[in-house]
Amino acid sequence: MGRPGLVLGTAGTIRIYPAPKGYKAVTRYRDWDGKVRQVKRHGATKGAARRNLAAAIRDRSSGNSQIDINGETKLRVLSEVWFDEIQGRDLSPSTVQAYRDRLDKQILPSLGELRLRELSVGVVDRHLAAVKITHGPSLAKTTRSVLSGLFTLACRYDAIATNPCRDVGRISTKPKRPPTALTIDELRRLHQWLSSDEQSVERDLPDLVLFLTATGLQIGEALAVQWRDLDLDECTVEVRGTVLRLRAGGLIIKPSPKSAAGRRILELPSWAVTMLRQRQPDDLGDDLSSQQVFPAPVAGGLRDR
Repeated sequence: MGRPGLVLGTAGTIRIYPAPKGYKAVTRYRDWDGKVRQVKRHGATKGAARRNLAAAIRDRSSGNSQIDINGETKLRVLSEVWFDEIQGRDLSPSTVQAYRDRLDKQILPSLGELRLRELSVGVVDRHLAAVKITHGPSLAKTTRSVLSGLFTLACRYDAIATNPCRDVGRISTKPKRPPTALTIDELRRLHQWLSSDEQSVERDLPDLVLFLTATGLQIGEALAVQWRDLDLDECTVEVRGTVLRLRAGGLIIKPSPKSAAGRRILELPSWAVTMLRQRQPDDLGDDLSSQQVFPAPVAGGLRDR
């Protein structure tokens, strides 16, 4: 009589073998689709390899690993597993959208049909160099971050031994020329020009530019400021959010700025307070206090940065 097969969601005997960098633990696991697959994990010691494999078996048993990721898996398949995973993390909606864009626009068109075993350091390095030339260093760095996340997931499945992004060439985002601040005279001339231009006044740009000059806020932060964020008696503004445009949800206010340090209270110069008092509605009730200081010129509501 033959040996009984594995029950769904269970593993066989764990065997430990020497590996180039420590040990590998190997077992057979019967997935929820009925197929028996080999599962292996590495570790610096026999105990570490066994523990890593036990954690992998636990994850498969909970139904988290329905797809078999290995060296033959195409990057396109891995990318969807990775993206589903990051959507469950506490990431900014704009960050998730940026990662999706890098997948769809830079990574998958060029690398999506390659198998994980084919994605060497050289292949990844040449791809990132091409992205840098075509789209600039900043976008190339974001592309590298997404690729690194993909390869980290592949390493967790032991589909590849190391993350190729660790050894690619450095991507520098240093500006070719240092930024130059406007002089006081240039600021005055800029405001005079904006105030005398009919289209600028129609689009409510003079006061917005003054506010940006007074605070140094990013454009999204300035457009998110509501009347309740201002204390004109104390000459302060509280920065509590930033305006984002999401492909799925349109314009929103992200409740907190890009970093924890971004939520702050700034002091306003007297000329900015004078400008804001002139813009302030006569009756700031509860309804008006939550309105934008710089709404969309015609339709009102959030203004697109």
